[in-house]
Amino acid sequence: MVEKSFDASRVGRLSFASRKPPELMHWRLVTCASCGLVYASPAPADDELLREYRDADFDAGGESHYAAETYARLVGRLTAHLPDRDGALDIGAGDGAFLERLLDLGFSSVVGLEPSDAARRGALARVRDAIREEAFEAGMFGESSFSLVTCLQTVEHLPDPLAVCREARRLLKAAGALLLVCHDRHAWSARLLGRRSPIYDIEHLQLFDRTTLRALLERSGFERVEVHGLVNRYPVRYWLRLARAPASLVRALGPVASLPLSVPAGNLWAVGYRPRGSV
Repeated sequence: MVEKSFDASRVGRLSFASRKPPELMHWRLVTCASCGLVYASPAPADDELLREYRDADFDAGGESHYAAETYARLVGRLTAHLPDRDGALDIGAGDGAFLERLLDLGFSSVVGLEPSDAARRGALARVRDAIREEAFEAGMFGESSFSLVTCLQTVEHLPDPLAVCREARRLLKAAGALLLVCHDRHAWSARLLGRRSPIYDIEHLQLFDRTTLRALLERSGFERVEVHGLVNRYPVRYWLRLARAPASLVRALGPVASLPLSVPAGNLWAVGYRPRGSV
């Protein structure tokens, strides 16, 4: 068990924003004795979380496009296995940067769900109308509506990831894929930094590893499940911000701080496919 580390006076409009500087606050975390999943207990109320995400600022306009390129490369590895490229849903779409990459990959009928007003306002006109001002709920879409559902650095934020994954399975066509990206609590960076790791955050209601992420997809009814380490690519300034480096160092680096750098920073990606002929 990890005791709660929380100071309400430090909660601001960036506390529930994407790719913020780490605040090193988190809920009380316990480990399931059966499966090893780490989860918040007690967790904040669902309506409280939704309100925080709706009101959050958005400060990841630059980094979101780097993340989208990384995720697009993952999707490029999956497209040959999908039934088609008609219908893609991104849960937690932010400013829609990944939706743009899906269109570039030839997907049609793309939809993003994003409760944050500030994030949606940052979307380009090309995808703005494709982003719905909603959090994901069961029954929003008909069965077999999509060939691809993605939940990228969002699954840890969900009050009930198992229910979301099961509903995603229902929404997928036969052989359609659910793609997840999240932190790995057993990664070298998490072990090195301990409680100072960015994975300990008030946005994170669960902390996964390779075993629990695989179990999530398999318990949700997916087959051909794969789990892999992810190499992220962001500007140097982003990595320094995560490391809590002083702003003076970033300024001293000048143009070097804007150069992209690929780092296996401790994230996982996983994919599972809806079985053919399943109901």
